[in-house]
Amino acid sequence: MITAGKKVLNGWAMYDWANSVYNLVITTTFFPIYFLAVTDEHVSFLGMRFVNSALYNYTMAAAFLLVAIASPILSSISDTRGNKKNFLKFFTFLGSLSCAALFFFTKSTLWLGVLAFMLATMGYCGGLVFYNSYLPEIAAPEDRDRISARGYSMGYIGSVLLQLVGFALVMTLPFGLDEGQAVRSTFLLVGVWWLGFAQITFARLPATKAPAGKHNAGAFTDGFNELRKVYAQVKNMPVLKRFLRGFFFYSMGVQTVMMAATIFGSKVLNLPSDKLIGTVVIIQVVAIAGAWGMARLSGIFGNLRVLIGVVIVWIGICIAGYKMQTATDFYLLATAVGLVMGGIQSLSRSTYAKLMPETKDTASFFSYYDVTEKLSIVIGMFSFAYIDDYTENMRNSVLALVVFFVIGLLWIISALLKQRQVPQTATEKEKDLVM
Repeated sequence: MITAGKKVLNGWAMYDWANSVYNLVITTTFFPIYFLAVTDEHVSFLGMRFVNSALYNYTMAAAFLLVAIASPILSSISDTRGNKKNFLKFFTFLGSLSCAALFFFTKSTLWLGVLAFMLATMGYCGGLVFYNSYLPEIAAPEDRDRISARGYSMGYIGSVLLQLVGFALVMTLPFGLDEGQAVRSTFLLVGVWWLGFAQITFARLPATKAPAGKHNAGAFTDGFNELRKVYAQVKNMPVLKRFLRGFFFYSMGVQTVMMAATIFGSKVLNLPSDKLIGTVVIIQVVAIAGAWGMARLSGIFGNLRVLIGVVIVWIGICIAGYKMQTATDFYLLATAVGLVMGGIQSLSRSTYAKLMPETKDTASFFSYYDVTEKLSIVIGMFSFAYIDDYTENMRNSVLALVVFFVIGLLWIISALLKQRQVPQTATEKEKDLVM
């Protein structure tokens, strides 16, 4: 296939620019800090009592679980009905409007904060299924590492810009705003930014077409049929199968660290909010270099070898995180996280896109990838929250993540070894990936 033109590629990458502000402002900096500030150490919700940080993590895990259940059906329907862009639009509206609704979240409206946060997370995760599935349609295999890295880099740049705007609002308190109102205004800006810049993506991405033939079954039946077709192909691709297993486990650790780092710094190390926000901005800038650097290294050493090295670094980060005591420790470790954060996400996405067979059912295939990631996040966040809630010591939660990374590392090594042991059963794409 031929890689699409610059206009389409930039339009695709612009969605990373649009929605990454959710990932930075809502899940990483302002919202978790604000959530802890407006809630008591122990809170009651739905008749149960929680540590406030655990409730935050449970809420996120529940949102990812709902998306993991729904996305395979939705993506398969989009492939059979040719309406992928409409699903992307739906989840964009859901996520962006829910972020804007967080403007009304205060100490007396905990239910609103939890509900809007959950819906925003569902909008972000649901949209990524359809956004990611465009990558193999617009980029030739040899260009996918580079274009995937471009998307992540655009996301980091855009999110840092809005982060700085929010930081300026909180520090200067213009228009007579108090600190709480300034933070909530940032949530509103996230919704406006996400929805506004996504319009460029909607205008430039090509419309998808339904495959030829009639659909005699209902939409949900067609959806399950598509999933069975994908599974039948995946199970006969040994490297892809092992990569997905490794991705499942190391994503438990990667995503949990990214989502819980700010809460850890605030609650365990008692770092002030301005220092935390500044640190996360630095992480995002470093992550841009990390994403491009991993793309370059993969061209030299192969995707799987680079992934093995990066997962080993993540294991070291978790052990260091358990032992850290000072603000300086946190800043140094945050820099290391930035270097490998963007790289492992970008390289994982492009590796999967390379391993996929040539197919028109890209949304169905990426739903497998997405469900793998979302279920891993559910387990990772739930484990992190449970250990925190049970032991009331978040350090134990960080240390437990090492287990997930080690299992993931073993599966990625297995994928590399499998290609060498039975090269006759590997597809040409799998051979190219690891050599």
